[in-house]
Amino acid sequence: MKELRIEAAIDRLDEVLAFVDTELELMDCPMKIQMQIDVAVEEIYVNIASYAYMPGRGDAIIRLDTDPQRRRVAVTFIDSGIPYDPLAREDPDVTLSAEERGIGGLGIYMVKKSMDDMSYRYENGHNILRIEKQI
Repeated sequence: MKELRIEAAIDRLDEVLAFVDTELELMDCPMKIQMQIDVAVEEIYVNIASYAYMPGRGDAIIRLDTDPQRRRVAVTFIDSGIPYDPLAREDPDVTLSAEERGIGGLGIYMVKKSMDDMSYRYENGHNILRIEKQI
């Protein structure tokens, strides 16, 4: 397991992606899957940076668990911001036009659709969101 503790700020996104991509490249992760993971990491991290500590600031922890034998990767995001379960929100109706659809929720919906598993829990004052992908 590798871990990155970083200030939850949008301008630190490149560091988060570099941290994840370094490990994915060591596993010879196919580019298509790496891009899917990168989009998911970006969506979740930017949400933490934008909303978790409003109006203040705080840290995020990104844990990366890789299993080269099973060709599986898990990324866990931990923050001590406002409790929020993104999986509790109903999926947007993607059959509606953008004007008819409510604001928000599309990014997390895309993450749910592109990852093999996604889970959330609130524990000891921390939001803990985990995504997993077979590579």
